[in-house]
Amino acid sequence: MLFTALFALTAAASALAAPFANYTRCGNAISSDELRAVEAQFAVDSAAALANDESRIPITFPQRRTVHVVWHVIQDTNGEGAISDDGVKQSISAMNKHYSGSTFNFILDKIDRTTNSNWFKSATSGSSLQTAMKKALHTGDAKVLNVYTVGFKSSSLLGYATWPWDYSKNPVDDGVVILYSSIPGGSTPNFNEGKTLTHEVGHWLGVYHVFDDLQRSCDDTDYVADTPAQMTATNGCPTSKDSCPTKPGLDSIHNYMDYSYDPCMNAFTPGQIERMKTQSRTYRGIQGTIWFPSLTLPPPTFPTLITAIHPTLNPVPTPIPGPIPGPVPFP
Repeated sequence: MLFTALFALTAAASALAAPFANYTRCGNAISSDELRAVEAQFAVDSAAALANDESRIPITFPQRRTVHVVWHVIQDTNGEGAISDDGVKQSISAMNKHYSGSTFNFILDKIDRTTNSNWFKSATSGSSLQTAMKKALHTGDAKVLNVYTVGFKSSSLLGYATWPWDYSKNPVDDGVVILYSSIPGGSTPNFNEGKTLTHEVGHWLGVYHVFDDLQRSCDDTDYVADTPAQMTATNGCPTSKDSCPTKPGLDSIHNYMDYSYDPCMNAFTPGQIERMKTQSRTYRGIQGTIWFPSLTLPPPTFPTLITAIHPTLNPVPTPIPGPIPGPVPFP
């Protein structure tokens, strides 16, 4: 029900965003009433998940949250959309850089390829075509990130994602759908550094846009304390922007959850990262595990230590005088 309402609201949000650029950054939008309902339920669900979680580890230990990725390449009959395996791998590498410091680590498990002109051109949020596509291809459980690359020929959309709290209602629908040419090195101007995927995965992990989706209010609509109030989405890459001048702070024009051009985006806030951790633990069962980076140790120096402790011991063998014997013949 929430996703149906979201789809209806998306049209209004897209209408506001589209005039500023040739592309609409994201198809996700949520009303204030839905926000309140979702957050009230989240407070209950997260408390229950925390109480039942016996695998928690102290936050003082380094942690890693591994997300396995299945990538579905959808291409047209003429070959458009057939991004290479290297293009997919570069996307995962770029996303790991964007999420550096968040404890989330994305691992590519599988790439599959499907030629379907209808899916490629017209699979959009809430459509029967995207439902058919996902029913045919979706893999794994709530912990597995399914990524679909399509052409969005019937819209100006760059991407959309499902929310973690909606997984239990429709598991097969879960995942992220992005424009194939928005990957690193793609052909979409200003949106070809892979940050559409980073933005949509942010939604998949439970964070909202940093601005009001209806672009009317300076209220706290992302439920994150360290993102300043922001009424409107950012377009382009301005040097500065303040859509809520009566509230502290400037707009988060460099945040991955705004609508800026890719070169302008470079950060999540600590509050957003904490929300991702809590949301993904509560609704996806993604737990932090103890992790230490690889350590390079110097080679052992035992002979030197022994010599130092016992000067009379000589680790170098004494040569035997006389000729070096040749090989011993077998009888």
